[in-house]
Amino acid sequence: MDISLRRASETDIPFLLSLRDKTMRRYLEEVGMPTSTEEYEKRIRFEFSHAQIVELNGKPIGLFKAAYTEELNYWYLVQIQISPEFQGLKIGSKLILDLIAKAGATKSKVGLSVIETNPAKQLYLKLGFEIVKSSGVEQLLELQA
Repeated sequence: MDISLRRASETDIPFLLSLRDKTMRRYLEEVGMPTSTEEYEKRIRFEFSHAQIVELNGKPIGLFKAAYTEELNYWYLVQIQISPEFQGLKIGSKLILDLIAKAGATKSKVGLSVIETNPAKQLYLKLGFEIVKSSGVEQLLELQA
């Protein structure tokens, strides 16, 4: 299994819109968050300079977006989405563990937000993240690397 990352570009937007719909619509609808194409695109374009396309054998299968804030020594996992047909292969785990290892080199914290009903939350907790704040529909999780 050859997993690679490449910088996202404008030509990836249609793929990313479809990916967001396939991976997030259910959880967004459950908590009453918007699911319009405009809202999807707004979320995709947030921190887009950090967006990377996850590829399996050269085929796009996901999105990985993490940003580092040097002043805070803090990594924030903005988005991770793996196409449903490739979930369960530990691809997301590997990407997150790689980020944790990178954060460990500078003893950084790693944070992420997750919709409470999203089953990915269980993966994050299993990897060592802890819930530090709840806002009703979303939770902030952090890990000290």
